[in-house]
Amino acid sequence: MKITTHHSLVFSIFSNILYYVIAFPILKLLLKIVYDLKIEGKENIRNIKDAVISVSNHVLPLDCAMVGLAYGTKSVYYTTQEQTFDILFVRYLVKFLRGIPIPKKIKDKKVFINVINESLKEEKSIHFYPEAEMTLREEKIKPFKNGAFDFAVENEVSIIPMIFCFREPNKFRKLFKKKKDVTLVILEPIYCHKSEDKNSKQIAIKIKEEVYEKMNNALRNEEGKLNENINKRKICLKNNA
Repeated sequence: MKITTHHSLVFSIFSNILYYVIAFPILKLLLKIVYDLKIEGKENIRNIKDAVISVSNHVLPLDCAMVGLAYGTKSVYYTTQEQTFDILFVRYLVKFLRGIPIPKKIKDKKVFINVINESLKEEKSIHFYPEAEMTLREEKIKPFKNGAFDFAVENEVSIIPMIFCFREPNKFRKLFKKKKDVTLVILEPIYCHKSEDKNSKQIAIKIKEEVYEKMNNALRNEEGKLNENINKRKICLKNNA
């Protein structure tokens, strides 16, 4: 398994056609139908010209596609579990859609680190899941690993926190859907830089804690909006009774 973001010209052209011409419009329609996906704060990512690291909770198999929609025409690579590449068809699909496998073997981890650092220096944005695992439809944020924040500080790039929230489907969708719909909230970027007074690890940990707090605050705000809408509906139903 080769860990890289460098590909041949033919591969890059084919990948862009697959992603923007075929996958992008299909996924946009699919995610709207299945999840009634809403994306808030797109300007926080699309106004940045340089490479960034984005991070989010990992709650659905297709949430990487939702991140791709948030980026729009700005390309992004995704870190993904190594076992994703074990299935032949899935391996090539994930590769074409810019997946970067996270290796388990120590000897491959140095290659992974170098690829991430080189990619960021080449202005390639990368998305990380700092929880390091997917928990289906989890509504709380689990503790973060350090990796994404170490890379951000080392390369002095902005981190853009994203949070997947769940909301009750509207009255029409409730007729045929019980599971909650999805809102992706994109928060303001946090710039990461080195300091002569502190080592990079200390700075990365502080930024990790800041991002974790901001994402939890955003989640609470969305829950507050959800409860407010539910109460309004109850009042309307009561008044119409």
